[in-house]
Amino acid sequence: MKIAIPKEIEPGEGRVAATPETVKKMVAAGFAVTLEAGAGEGSALADSEFETAGTKVVSNLSSLYAEAEIVLKVRGPIYNEKIDRHEADLLREGSILIGLLQAKTNPYLVSELAKRKVTAFSLDLVPRIARAQKMDILTSQSNIAGYKAAIMAAERLKRMMPLMMTAAGTITPAKVLILGAGVAGLQAIATTKRLGAVVEAFDTRSVVKEQVESLGAKFLALEIAAEETKGGYAQALSEKIERKERELITQHVREADIVITTALIPGKPAPLLITEEAVRGMSEGSVIIDLAAEQGGNCALTKKGREVVKYGVTVVGLVNLPSLVATDASRLYARNLMNFLFELCPKGQLQINLQDEVIRQTLVTYEGKVLIGKEPG
Repeated sequence: MKIAIPKEIEPGEGRVAATPETVKKMVAAGFAVTLEAGAGEGSALADSEFETAGTKVVSNLSSLYAEAEIVLKVRGPIYNEKIDRHEADLLREGSILIGLLQAKTNPYLVSELAKRKVTAFSLDLVPRIARAQKMDILTSQSNIAGYKAAIMAAERLKRMMPLMMTAAGTITPAKVLILGAGVAGLQAIATTKRLGAVVEAFDTRSVVKEQVESLGAKFLALEIAAEETKGGYAQALSEKIERKERELITQHVREADIVITTALIPGKPAPLLITEEAVRGMSEGSVIIDLAAEQGGNCALTKKGREVVKYGVTVVGLVNLPSLVATDASRLYARNLMNFLFELCPKGQLQINLQDEVIRQTLVTYEGKVLIGKEPG
């Protein structure tokens, strides 16, 4: 089967859907792979590296899409100003699209893909089950986001992170508060601990307490804890519990030098955890990194895609942190995607098994129909 890998055109997106490593394995499995020239530049991957791995490199975008049976992408198709066409219009009717499509929050794209009878798989919907771990793009990219959030916070903080005892006196360690102990939160804990900070973490799920403490952080708990959803996320809280949660968080936010927020509920706006009043009570020079900015943010002062200073506190709402370390982010993303491709096409032959949990949950359009939230039929 013929695979196409176009260059990502989303502003700020440096990742690429394949690497020379994964291309070599796909070619060995019987796939013919074609790459748009320059697709790997944002990840410091030269066209020549892909060619050595067995990739054909082309400059004509229209022909790239026209000949492709399978298109591998990072971001979902968007309007391409250079050619005055939407990427979805370039997809061949009946072709397969695999990527991080954010299908649940992008109904227009899903509708367009269905109209073109594109079979589309949104890998942000991969179920969090043991068999699917090797395909779990959200986990691999969240790990990177948690790491990068810690580094960004350290860069912006107007003091050092670790305890330092010198002839000139002792410098106390920075205090870090992590809100949300999912994959990104746990990585943020691990990274800030390695940098020498004193770390506290809050999560409504008592089940993560042991993981937090195993990384050397103190776990902050509510008297009433929420349970996990089937996918491993926190459930939405009642108004009463939300009020108690904010009271606890506000107390610890005011004492923190750095706060990293990671709380998300799939399909819903990010929960508000940090009020403006809480930010006002923080010490000047403190930093908040809001990893939920793309879904509205966990902090009342977060501005999506921006970095602002209010009451002397730097609030960072930058999105797509994995793209800031695109080389490694692409390596992990490409491996996840390749593993999914091999599940979909065992022995190089397409087999869409609607009874397979991984295939079914990620399949968003099929035979001209939208399948999100519906049974196949």
